[in-house]
Amino acid sequence: MTLKVLIVDDEALARSRLRTLLAECTEPRADVVGEAGNAVQAMEHIQRGQCDLVLLDVHMPGVDGMALAGALRQMEAPPAVVFVTAYAEHAVHAFELEAVDYLTKPVRRERLQQALQKVLRQLSAADQNIHDIGGMGESLIIQERGRSERVALTDVIYLKAELKYITVRTAEKEHIYDGALSDLEQRYAHLFVRVHRNALVARRAVRAVEKHNDPVDGEGWTVRLDGVEERLAVSRRQLAAVREALMA
Repeated sequence: MTLKVLIVDDEALARSRLRTLLAECTEPRADVVGEAGNAVQAMEHIQRGQCDLVLLDVHMPGVDGMALAGALRQMEAPPAVVFVTAYAEHAVHAFELEAVDYLTKPVRRERLQQALQKVLRQLSAADQNIHDIGGMGESLIIQERGRSERVALTDVIYLKAELKYITVRTAEKEHIYDGALSDLEQRYAHLFVRVHRNALVARRAVRAVEKHNDPVDGEGWTVRLDGVEERLAVSRRQLAAVREALMA
């Protein structure tokens, strides 16, 4: 697969440098479909044609890269975002916006190639991660240690976002999944209920909602699930939805 890339940076030399590096990348290859010097130009490119990936600077005149990434998240099928910036301190915010990667200038070809591979994995997962094939039912395609494994969603007890990845917990083991929790929640709300900003649990696995007292956080709630000893925290905002799943 060849990734269709839009380069967004207010400095022409920086755009030229990225174009040169992309031409040297081979696994996967990258085709630069456009360049933009600001967020307005970038959005025009994205709305006008297909784009798999936006290489995005943070500091630009007018709307900055973080604001643009936030706007892209509202799209039905947004392109992947990889930030390319001279400022390392924005990394946490970048990953909160579900950026696939965060590169600091000067960018090395090897590091850019790694970012492209992450994007390719995410796009492949979006195409294949949950679908119905041969009667196997909805499933996730897990890419781990050079192998691919299909995990049926009926076996998944919870999905928990941790740093840049999602822990997929079954009764037997944990898997690491490269994707966005919000995407899974939107597509499969009939199977999972959100219990906290970082976790979804299988509706069928909910067995009890229990009050607990934490010495640090004070009084709160947890959910008890079939198949695992671990209890997951339930936010007050999600408490009603979890109780509804329990009674269903």
